[in-house]
Amino acid sequence: MSSTAEADSARRPRAARVATFLVAAIVGAVLVNTVIAVLFRAAGASDDFMPLQPSAYVPFTVIGVLAGVAGWAAVRRWSRRPAAVLRWLVPTVVGVSLLPDVALLFTDTQPNTSGIAVAGLIVMHLATAAVAVPMLARALPLPDSAR
Repeated sequence: MSSTAEADSARRPRAARVATFLVAAIVGAVLVNTVIAVLFRAAGASDDFMPLQPSAYVPFTVIGVLAGVAGWAAVRRWSRRPAAVLRWLVPTVVGVSLLPDVALLFTDTQPNTSGIAVAGLIVMHLATAAVAVPMLARALPLPDSAR
């Protein structure tokens, strides 16, 4: 096999492998977020704070992981230096995703909002990224990941 064919093969992972890691990232992030929600409700967040209920956080977790996959794949495909781009893009996107959570502290849009409830949401965002990023790195490895 030529080195060009090997490079193309490394850049195009099998669909089954990607799907396996994608499912693992989703299931892992949902499980971790479930534990976080339970812990933060036990620590004082209201049981009536809807964002800490599975009906709210499960779909948002799935959407977040899928959006991460789409972004990762796009950067991987079109960037000359995907690892360098993702090193700043991932923390930036996660940081921006926290803004609506923090905004809950300053608005009355969500009943039963408290500092502990918002802290739980923030931890959930960070946990989703912490689960998804290593899975994406394995499912869709970056050619310049050593740099």
